[in-house]
Amino acid sequence: MSKALRSAGHDLVPVKENLIDAIWTDCPQRPCKPLITLDMSYTGVSWRDKIVALRSKMAERKVLWFVVTALDEVAWLFNLRGSDVEYNPVFFAYAVIGMNTIRLFIDGDRMMDPAVREHLQLDSTLEPEFKIQVMPYGSILSELQAVGAGLSPKEKVWLSDKASYALTEAIPKAYRYLTPYTPICIAKAVKNASETEGMRRAHIKDAVALCELFNWLEKEVPKGTVTEIIAADKAEEFRSQQKDFVELSFATISSTGPNGAIIHYKPVPETNRTLSVNEIYLLDSGAQYKDGTTDVTRTMHFGTPSAYEKECFTYVLKGHIAVSAAIFPNGTKGHLLDSFARSALWDCGLDYLHGTGHGVGSFLNVHEGPCGISYKTFADEPLEAGMIVSDEPGYYEDGSFGIRIENVVLVIPAETKYNFKNRGSLTFEPLTLVPIQSKMIEVNLLTQKECDWVNDYHQKCREVVGAELERQGRHEALRWLIQETEPLTRVQ
Repeated sequence: MSKALRSAGHDLVPVKENLIDAIWTDCPQRPCKPLITLDMSYTGVSWRDKIVALRSKMAERKVLWFVVTALDEVAWLFNLRGSDVEYNPVFFAYAVIGMNTIRLFIDGDRMMDPAVREHLQLDSTLEPEFKIQVMPYGSILSELQAVGAGLSPKEKVWLSDKASYALTEAIPKAYRYLTPYTPICIAKAVKNASETEGMRRAHIKDAVALCELFNWLEKEVPKGTVTEIIAADKAEEFRSQQKDFVELSFATISSTGPNGAIIHYKPVPETNRTLSVNEIYLLDSGAQYKDGTTDVTRTMHFGTPSAYEKECFTYVLKGHIAVSAAIFPNGTKGHLLDSFARSALWDCGLDYLHGTGHGVGSFLNVHEGPCGISYKTFADEPLEAGMIVSDEPGYYEDGSFGIRIENVVLVIPAETKYNFKNRGSLTFEPLTLVPIQSKMIEVNLLTQKECDWVNDYHQKCREVVGAELERQGRHEALRWLIQETEPLTRVQ
């Protein structure tokens, strides 16, 4: 923006005093809630080993200091979580990592919690390079200015190019090393075995909750008493019954009929429609569990869908399968897969105006970089085995209905007949295991391969989620799951 304005004869001038603070007289205190410590069974890697890996990356780039400004990166680095920001298990903090020092800038008495002190070994005798100095949150600017003032020629400080203007300016320009994605961002995106297993467990629990919900909705919607808000609250109630549930991962999109065509709709009393047997219902929802983060969308009809609604749904399903079943070379960026999701819609002159997928954190932010699947041009990093993204094509008819089918999927190695230039191939494994409503599918628009994909997916839902429903004694939801995962058959 600064460059664009300068070319038109204007300059952006930083304002020291926050002008919003000057007029916001009853501004609430910055949240400072207790922290959650995560042990190795959840994280797979200790915070000390993460510091060692970060310093290795710093040495590669000949950088003396690394400034951690993104809240989810601070949380991931120290294997801590919080609840300062709704839906995101993060806390307000900065960190500055030197080759021999660690400074954590954080406020409140939460650092006096014995569990946190033990986790960070604050009262232990440690090698100096692992001793964490806890400093006030507000002192980050002056500390960075002191770091900047003490640098010798050719010494560098690594910051994200998304760091605030004030923190970036604290380091003289000649000493800054800016990148769009930090090594923490990239390491955080590639889940290790413990994080992957945690995400699998979280998605099984989530599927149990949604089987309960959809079974309940099938019975209650025909009575005409279920509103969008009631359905959203019921989804949260079922999720909260699952082990290690913490909170929702975003505001639930519970939308029926024309509200479904509003992509980021959230029901409020003024717009709250009653679900009926005559409209499509779209539910996009997710949760934060201590072992993983979920985000799933299912589109249902509780009566008889029209031929056109089924046709549109099936084109969206074909796109969803095209991405999920795609096999692509190592090093492929997600944006190259976006058209896979749209091809069936494009064939009929239809489309949707949002990206196809985003990165998903491991008990962290439900949207995270550096990967994604989108038609929008952005500096996405290549997909790697261990990354977790969403696969969520849709179709929206203004004033009428919305359709979206979303699974969270894990990038895994793929076995192929040949191996061009020995580069290897990747594909996706669905972590979300919730049935896709068969009555919405026009089966004869599917190829045999697509039909087999749906049947294989439903068989896995039945086996994996069915076993957990049985274990939890949720027999009515289990009967619903079995009914909803009956194999599809194409008419020859």
